[in-house]
Amino acid sequence: MNSVCKSVLLALVMTAPLGCAYTEPKVPEVELPASFDTKSAGSSAAAMKWQDYFADENLNALIATALESNYDLRIALQRIEIARAGIRQSTGAMLPQVSLGVSAGIRKFGLYTMDGAGNAETDITPGRRVPVHYGDFFLGLQSSWEIDVWGRLRSIRGAARAQYLATLEGTNLVITILVSDVAIAYFELLALDHRQEILAQTVARQARSLEVMRLQKEAGRANELSIQQLEGQLASTEALVAATRRQQKETENHINLLLGRLPRPIVRAKDLLLRDAATGLSLGIPSDLLRNRPDIREAELQVQASKFDVEAARKAFYPSLTLSAGVGFQAIEPRYLFVTPESLIYSALGGLTAPLLNRSRLEAELDVSRAIQVQAMYNYQGVILRAFVEVQNALLAVERTAEVVAQKKRQKAAVSGTVDTADALFRAGKATYLDVLLAQQNTLSAELELIDALLEQRMAGIWLYRALGGGWQPLMKVKTEP
Repeated sequence: MNSVCKSVLLALVMTAPLGCAYTEPKVPEVELPASFDTKSAGSSAAAMKWQDYFADENLNALIATALESNYDLRIALQRIEIARAGIRQSTGAMLPQVSLGVSAGIRKFGLYTMDGAGNAETDITPGRRVPVHYGDFFLGLQSSWEIDVWGRLRSIRGAARAQYLATLEGTNLVITILVSDVAIAYFELLALDHRQEILAQTVARQARSLEVMRLQKEAGRANELSIQQLEGQLASTEALVAATRRQQKETENHINLLLGRLPRPIVRAKDLLLRDAATGLSLGIPSDLLRNRPDIREAELQVQASKFDVEAARKAFYPSLTLSAGVGFQAIEPRYLFVTPESLIYSALGGLTAPLLNRSRLEAELDVSRAIQVQAMYNYQGVILRAFVEVQNALLAVERTAEVVAQKKRQKAAVSGTVDTADALFRAGKATYLDVLLAQQNTLSAELELIDALLEQRMAGIWLYRALGGGWQPLMKVKTEP
């Protein structure tokens, strides 16, 4: 048995225990319950298209624009292209590599060397010695091919494919977040519109009360203190008007930023906020989250990719078989380059190489890939747990905000006529200016709190839709294969 065979056998003996000793790590798994609550589950609302869920042409138009022009989404799409190129790169590594080589040069060997002494006594053609300065011209093909005996290259390709699919799911996650962000900002803008309208009406009402108070003072039925109190209240409300106007512009700018365009007015239907919000969304069952949530599927694919990386790192210890070959023309002068068969050259070589000494780098790479695999597995379980908690929190928010809205509507109905009543009683001398102030403050607070409650209810519905995994299905315009 020659030394090459002995080295190959030694490498196989040394690496065999390494492959057999490896066992896949185990991490605690999150066990999802059978249902989110005791209610009938039905099919998950995540299956609804966002166009049907929001059902507002202005909002849907904004979302569609965002999905076409948002820069974060465009960046995510480029990550898909990078991952797709990674698959092509790993596939190319499994194929023979062929290159065309062209070279030209001149050489001179020393006379007191083996080559120089041999050339001095050798005829290149009958009666013509090999020149002292001679050229070296070459034109030919060279190829090499690593035979994937142990499947290392296939593991690398598998990891690249899993990363590509994970990138697709990461893009779906960006889409889901973008849809919900545009919807939330849109309803925030509607709430600010209603807030501004309420404040404008309040300013007009307080200005009338102030004018009445001044007339009462002239008649000797009020004092300067009451006027100062009303003036302070009016100034405070006007400050809220200015602050709300600024918030409106900032929210419009934020929406335009999400849409990937310069600031411009946002077309909206203000009364949408006052319509009854959708209630009783079907939750499905918790296991639906594994299929509907892009972040869960992305984490799962990351686990798959990490397993392939570990396999590739393990197989790097095994011997690699490489075949190389070449064919072409070589001559000392260009005129002889294509003279056959004299200038024709070719070669073929097969070799086995295996790491024997100083394998610490490969061992470190294997340790890193194993740690990354465990990290990915923990991340997968953590994402599942976070998804379930998000649904629970969103469901709680939907239920509680509906109760708050009902109570705030009752509160508004209770105080809706107190301002006119207080004004009438004050003019009749049966109430003080403090009663007028209190009625105005209570009415303003009730109206603004109702708007805030309606906004929170809408946001809770959006968060539940997003937590269930809705908002991306109709937008899969990218390829699922490279």
